[in-house]
Amino acid sequence: MEDGLEKFFSGTSLIDLVLVATLLEWIALEIWWRRTGRGLNPAEMRLVLLAGLALMLAVRTVVMQSPWFVTAMLLSAAGLVHLADLRRRWTASSI
Repeated sequence: MEDGLEKFFSGTSLIDLVLVATLLEWIALEIWWRRTGRGLNPAEMRLVLLAGLALMLAVRTVVMQSPWFVTAMLLSAAGLVHLADLRRRWTASSI
């Protein structure tokens, strides 16, 4: 049992589980919003979730010992998406 837990927490399994859970949550929230009109507008969540997914993928590349530039690209993508989200929020709040 210990070997299984060690493998789960030291490999990419945990990150993969979080990635899948995040995507399923995104889909569920989208369906809920479309059916009921309640909850967060999926368009407002997209940039936040995309930035988070890019960060999780960057962590996964480090665990997998991928080339440094892959991690750098994912971190850059997360930063750019985050900046786009901040700009969208700033513009929306100053209207």
